[in-house]
Amino acid sequence: MVLPRSRMQQFARLPRSWRLLRAFPLEQQQPAVFYRLLANDTATLLSLLWEKHHPAGMSRFATAANAGAGSVSANFENRDPLAGLKILDVGGGPGWFAAAFSDRGASYYSVEPDHAELAATGSPTSPCIRARGEALPFADNSFDLVYSSNVVEHTPTPWAMADEMLRVVKPGGLMVLSYTVWLGPFGGHETGLIPHYIGGEFARRRYERRHGHPPKNVFGQSLFAVSAAAGLRYAKHARRNGTELVAAFPRYHPWWAWPVVHIPVVREFLTSNLVLVFAKPVAETSQADGVSRVK
Repeated sequence: MVLPRSRMQQFARLPRSWRLLRAFPLEQQQPAVFYRLLANDTATLLSLLWEKHHPAGMSRFATAANAGAGSVSANFENRDPLAGLKILDVGGGPGWFAAAFSDRGASYYSVEPDHAELAATGSPTSPCIRARGEALPFADNSFDLVYSSNVVEHTPTPWAMADEMLRVVKPGGLMVLSYTVWLGPFGGHETGLIPHYIGGEFARRRYERRHGHPPKNVFGQSLFAVSAAAGLRYAKHARRNGTELVAAFPRYHPWWAWPVVHIPVVREFLTSNLVLVFAKPVAETSQADGVSRVK
């Protein structure tokens, strides 16, 4: 008997991986084209993750939504899973991804610390605040879904940023980190597929000699060596506070290659980009004693 594939398996197929791989050179040459493709892919991925971890009308989360402010927003039948959600993009630049989420009915917000990135399209296309991911200017429990796409490797304190992202997620919401693993083929970013294996400084100097200017992502300043193991260690740290790691997989791989993240050492070279999906626990209040407890 052949079991039907899940919607995620239908999405994470080899043709998608090949399409994204072919698009990567466009990031430097035609950023608008590249980010439009990546934005639509990201919105679809997050939609499927939300649907997967909030199934059957999201009864658990709809109950939380009915409890009042500070809990996750309700989701209605026959709508995109992201419709009605309040979403924060940490490190979202000038809002490259805004249209992809707005088209799905979500309320999209972004933060970006780099003034040059904010001005990349002339003016931000969505509510965008200049701020650091390690110090988000939002109250606790403000967003249904908080995500960061390819930012972890560009900050010297990525796990402080992750803590902040969890802080501003509503109980019952999701926090999603996606980042480029240093020992994967794209760890060196525009410096090439191989030089960073010799060393980040070597890759930077080689790029300068070949192009006459420093790379956009300078090792030790705006590019850092982050491993897959470091992300999984952070997940153990987050679990102590009740946060659950509900998924970990290679972002651009077909679904049948996802188990590679469970193989130490090998995952550092073959994962390329790691996705970590966290679910923030729902605090329930006992009517008997009025005390909130984490579920």
